[in-house]
Amino acid sequence: MGVLGAIWGIAGVTILLLSAILRLAPRAQEALSGDLNTLQWIAVILWGVFMLFAEGYRGFQKKFSPRTAARVRYLKQNPTWIRVVLAPFFCMGYFYASKKTKIVAYALTFGIIILIVLVKFLEQPWRGIVDFGVVLGLSYGLISFLICAAKSLFAPSFNEAPEVPER
Repeated sequence: MGVLGAIWGIAGVTILLLSAILRLAPRAQEALSGDLNTLQWIAVILWGVFMLFAEGYRGFQKKFSPRTAARVRYLKQNPTWIRVVLAPFFCMGYFYASKKTKIVAYALTFGIIILIVLVKFLEQPWRGIVDFGVVLGLSYGLISFLICAAKSLFAPSFNEAPEVPER
């Protein structure tokens, strides 16, 4: 049951990230294939670099990916029916997590929803420029998550904390 939960956890998180990438990429491509002026190209480059660093490296590689992968490993070793059925949500820290992890998970979700709503008010090419940066950050994040998840499952040890409640 633990292996099934781990696979479902990895698949669910991957599907979530990949679906966001695939939804945003066409708008980003539309903006970048248009006739951008110099200011807009500078914005594309600066925003892309910022999102790779802030979202991809600092957000995913340093925080989300190792913690989520540690929770995948924990789930494999400590399965329960509810954790296995809701494995993607368990792995992302929505339940059976430390108070800090749950606060971060819910706050980020709420913040992302607000940003999605606000970005919808931007017109092209600016909306596509924003989406381009997000696609870069999410793509980096997905790759870092898959690498961490593979390490968590196949390495003899994985030194990241799953941030579960103390017993």
